[in-house]
Amino acid sequence: MSRIFVAGHRGMVGSALLRALAGRGDDIITRTRTELDLTEQAAVRDFFRKERVDEVYLAAARVGGIHANNVFPADFIYDNLMIEANVIHQAFRAGVRRLLFLGSSCIYPKLAPQPMREDALLTGTLEPTNEPYAIAKIAGIKLCESYNRQYGASEGVDYRSVMPTNLYGPGDNYHPENSHVVPALIRRFVDAATHDVPEVAIWGSGTPRREFLHVDDMAAASLHVMHLDKAVYDQQTTPMQSHINVGFGDDVTIADLASIIGAASGYAGAITYDATKPDGSPRKLMDSARLRALGWSPKINLVDGIAATVADYRAAEQVAQR
Repeated sequence: MSRIFVAGHRGMVGSALLRALAGRGDDIITRTRTELDLTEQAAVRDFFRKERVDEVYLAAARVGGIHANNVFPADFIYDNLMIEANVIHQAFRAGVRRLLFLGSSCIYPKLAPQPMREDALLTGTLEPTNEPYAIAKIAGIKLCESYNRQYGASEGVDYRSVMPTNLYGPGDNYHPENSHVVPALIRRFVDAATHDVPEVAIWGSGTPRREFLHVDDMAAASLHVMHLDKAVYDQQTTPMQSHINVGFGDDVTIADLASIIGAASGYAGAITYDATKPDGSPRKLMDSARLRALGWSPKINLVDGIAATVADYRAAEQVAQR
């Protein structure tokens, strides 16, 4: 039985990891932020010294959409750098040999060739609206690679990184200003359907294309990558390009996404677009061929996944209103 620390277990990805790990017989360790502030080095050091952790899934992060990244750039770069540095370094100091770092597709240049391959990293200018967050996530990848290069042979360190595309699913953040596109649209369309709002206005032109992956697929991919034989993992990576993309394999326009969410929400009004608002990158599609070669593929299609997520949101809202 392994002692596994899931950092960020209350977030959407962390809670999906808990679901994926359930029933495997491992000892799962979690801490809320009030119990353990991962930005505090001494607290993280003491935690790892005490808990005798065998594996770490590093899903903890400060996350948000375009608005939040624009308004809080200092928070996004500082908090994420501190979380990564503290957890990875203190895990190493405590003898943890297996760690999985979860990044983001925003690590790639704004105009990276599509679909984005792992070797596009550090080849161009990042999307300005989330550059601080992206830089922090790139640093997390390079932390893992650097510890592998320096301590892999001598200490048996095996720290891996997976880069998910845009995720959605149960446990998402539905804040009206700080959420990502799927939860933001779900909230707006469900509210509009409930109150018979005649029109829903979407930020941007509706033309950018995005790829979306259900968070339970992401959790399954994370476990798959974490438990690959090291020789197999090493065949698909290099010491200084060791991260692996995790995507669905197809993308849709924001306008198509809005239509899917509107239909799942039962909304019958008009959908309009405010082109004065920023679009972000014109397209973000991951090349997940490396992961497919390692034997994994997603199971949940977008229409079914959105329908289930809308139902989950409505159920959560009903509970909150009691």
